[in-house]
Amino acid sequence: MKIEQQIMAAAQAAVKALYGQEVPEKMVQLQKTRSEFEGNLTLVVFPFVKMARKSPEQTAQELGEYLVQNCEAISKFNVVKGFLNLCIADQAWLSLLQDIDKEEHYGEKQATDQSPLVMIEYSSPNTNKPLHLGHVRNNLLGWSLAQIMQANGNKVVKTNIVNDRGIHICKSMLAWLKWGNGETPETSGKKGDHLIGDYYVAFDKHYREEIKELVAQGMDEEQAKQEAPLIKEAHEMLVKWENNDPEVRALWEKMNSWVYAGFDETYQKMGVSFDKIYYESQTYLKGKAKVEEGLAKGLFERHEDNSVWADLTNEGLDQKLLLRSDGTSVYMTQDIGTAEMRFQDYPIDKMIYVVGNEQNYHFQVLSILLDRLGFKWGKELTHFSYGMVELPNGKMKSREGTVVDADDLMQLMVDDAYKTSMELGKFADMTEEERREIARIVGMGALKYFILKVDARKNMLFNPEESIDFNGNTGPFIQYTYARIRSILRKSEELKVKSEPFASAQSASTDSSLSDKEVELIQKMSEYGAAVEQAGKDYSPSGIANYCYELTKVFNQFYHDYSILNEPDEQKKAVRLMLAKNVAKIIKNSMALLGIEVPERM
Repeated sequence: MKIEQQIMAAAQAAVKALYGQEVPEKMVQLQKTRSEFEGNLTLVVFPFVKMARKSPEQTAQELGEYLVQNCEAISKFNVVKGFLNLCIADQAWLSLLQDIDKEEHYGEKQATDQSPLVMIEYSSPNTNKPLHLGHVRNNLLGWSLAQIMQANGNKVVKTNIVNDRGIHICKSMLAWLKWGNGETPETSGKKGDHLIGDYYVAFDKHYREEIKELVAQGMDEEQAKQEAPLIKEAHEMLVKWENNDPEVRALWEKMNSWVYAGFDETYQKMGVSFDKIYYESQTYLKGKAKVEEGLAKGLFERHEDNSVWADLTNEGLDQKLLLRSDGTSVYMTQDIGTAEMRFQDYPIDKMIYVVGNEQNYHFQVLSILLDRLGFKWGKELTHFSYGMVELPNGKMKSREGTVVDADDLMQLMVDDAYKTSMELGKFADMTEEERREIARIVGMGALKYFILKVDARKNMLFNPEESIDFNGNTGPFIQYTYARIRSILRKSEELKVKSEPFASAQSASTDSSLSDKEVELIQKMSEYGAAVEQAGKDYSPSGIANYCYELTKVFNQFYHDYSILNEPDEQKKAVRLMLAKNVAKIIKNSMALLGIEVPERM
């Protein structure tokens, strides 16, 4: 039983024994003792004062005396006003350390057959350009959230919806036909997604020139945008695509296959993946059918121009377009179609969409529409809304000169990690292969940690230089601490140092006395489960990042004050080794929830 549970049960027994009252568990409030007072946990006494008919101080004194006599976990107490500060016995801490040591994934829950199924959608790229900095934050948040939900005992399905159809896709295709000269990823030496992105940019450049020319001939700019030959051709291509023209479809499939190969490479570098990928080209017709079905049931209405709308004024919103007058679908229709397909594929209990905060209204509407259409998780869908991420101006330009390319950013991080590690002399006695691998782990860890430690709802500035720092609240600081502990553990094995400090918690109590720093470390490790649970409730990777940093700081303070391998007392040395081993385990597990690897040496 956890220390907190033991004390809560003992406190309930104390109130019954002293004041003859049964009290529910929720009345027993335990909190961490404030640093300026002696103690580990504090019991709030005020709820019991009326029952005791005594002052808060007298009540606390009586409860404290009872607990010391009747609860083995408590060694002594002190009273500060209506607060009872409890000192936990070394034996209880050592018993807790043993419990932590027994479980490889201490603090995390395993899914069962009865566990709810949570589906998480993230990434959502377009097949006309490579992934950029915004996608990096999206993918890292989505992946981490999936790990956190799993660690809370949920079954999780990670999904991606690829926007692979529409006018923007036709723009890239048309530009490639006009100016590509049969260029392929192989002949150009470019990743497929970058190659197609270049043609999307080329289309835009030529299209602007045509608009400029038409305006110079006296045409209004808005009309010029509609009348430019290139945009007309792109629309014709889209109509052919919609009508299954074999040539257009074959080109579309070929160019998309190049993009997917490029995406896969980026996802692999980023360390994210999906259990199921959906494609807009397969979901939009489903969405149209679902809207028609809703129309027949009187859930939606058709206007005179043949367009279909949802009236949301009763929900305090406006009218929402679902099908245009020409029968073509909008994003909302496609999302309804995707939901229909997912609902057929999986028995979803909870649906989480990881999408930027500019889409807040879209998901508010989608929730109402899915609920109207009878999806059981419609009303409960969660939009995990996050803020924008930017780089300091001038830090880095993508090849398009406007957005920051994900591949370029990741390569920059790995290169910076290599350079910084070389300058700090951290690569001594390593092969070049080892250096490159550690630079990859550290560079990607720096990127992921810097992005995930920030509250997802906030806009953020990502500074590559700041992120690769071996001190402070950074990925490399935590990774370096892990590598340092692993080095100590390897050395202890070489020296054949005993790392099992006691046969049982009972024998431990006679041999060991713990310092305040050791107690603080065990207490901090024991909080991991609560941190995981809170991060799951709040959908908050930043909660895990901040817990991991706090644990690392507490370990470093302990390690600064106490030697491990040079401790002459064998029993103390064994306890400290067990402490170090479990700190490393929890660092590794908590960083894994953020999608971050930890190196065995650095």
